[in-house]
Amino acid sequence: MNDTIFPAYERGRAERPGAPQNRTRQMQLLPETLSRARIQQYRSEAKAEQLAYQLVLARRMQRRAERASMRARRAIARTVMY
Repeated sequence: MNDTIFPAYERGRAERPGAPQNRTRQMQLLPETLSRARIQQYRSEAKAEQLAYQLVLARRMQRRAERASMRARRAIARTVMY
C-alpha cells in the first residue's frame, strides 16, 4: 500500500508528527505527583493536630499551675493569720 494514502493505518499513531501520545512522561508521573500531594496533605494535617494537642496540654498545665499557686497563697494566708 502507498504510505501517503493510508498513513494512519500504515504507521503507528505515535509515529505521526503532531499526533497526541497516550502515554506521555507527565501522565506516567501523575500517580507519583498525586501521592506526593497526598503525603504533604497528611503531614500538614498531622502537624495541625500536633499543634492543637500541644495547645491543649499547655492550657492544662497552666490551669494546674494556677491551682497550685492558689493553694500556696491560701497556705501562706493561713500561716500569717494564725
